[in-house]
Amino acid sequence: MAESAYALATDGTRLAFDIHGAGEPLVLLSGQAQDRHMWDLSVPLFAQHFQVIRLDYRGTGNSDKPRDPPYSTRLLAADTIAILNTLDIERAHIYGISLGGRIGQWLGIDYAERLGALVLGATTPGKLGTARDAEANQWLMTGNIQQVATLQYSAAFAAVHPELLIPAPTPPFARRLHYQASEQHDTLDLLATIRAPTLIIHGSDDRINPTANAHLMASRIPNAKLHLLPGAKHGYVDEFRQEAYEIVSDFLI
Repeated sequence: MAESAYALATDGTRLAFDIHGAGEPLVLLSGQAQDRHMWDLSVPLFAQHFQVIRLDYRGTGNSDKPRDPPYSTRLLAADTIAILNTLDIERAHIYGISLGGRIGQWLGIDYAERLGALVLGATTPGKLGTARDAEANQWLMTGNIQQVATLQYSAAFAAVHPELLIPAPTPPFARRLHYQASEQHDTLDLLATIRAPTLIIHGSDDRINPTANAHLMASRIPNAKLHLLPGAKHGYVDEFRQEAYEIVSDFLI
């Protein structure tokens, strides 16, 4: 793995990132309270054709972990731009999963001139999107690893990849801040302003961010393409990584 490099956010927060491969820049944005290692299985695939940039959000990994200002998906989008500025990258493709997809929406809304293409994976437009069912929500709130695993992966895949069920070492206070940022996200009425070529990719069996959200976003973002992965759950980026890679890379290249 590449060693961490660092950029400074506008408020002085130190942000860790790493780079793999060469080609057009592609920023990979992780899920809620996850560090950049969420992408470990996918990076070797994308690094064949792209300069892959991964970051540790504030509060995660090797980045600083301030308790304020309040975290928001819009703030995390600004942090992403700070890293691109440090690297003197004018335009980059963005691929965000879950919370990363929410951040990607703000990048498309606020920083249109900095985006090549936008990929929104397993995500939602926030408050006005389709909420998860009560059982799935309870399982996530209690944090039982086995229950959460059933929402992420098939039983067969989870059985051979127990390492993927270990939570990222994000401090509890930072997990709460990330959760609050996710809960406050709301872009539904602004999605129509996104001008970057956009691909929406989602598992057909996603109960964490219900699949109806993919259809909703596709109806609001001009000319967005929608691809559903049959049988995939929220963790499609790992379990269906080859298929997802081919879909996303075909869209970007």
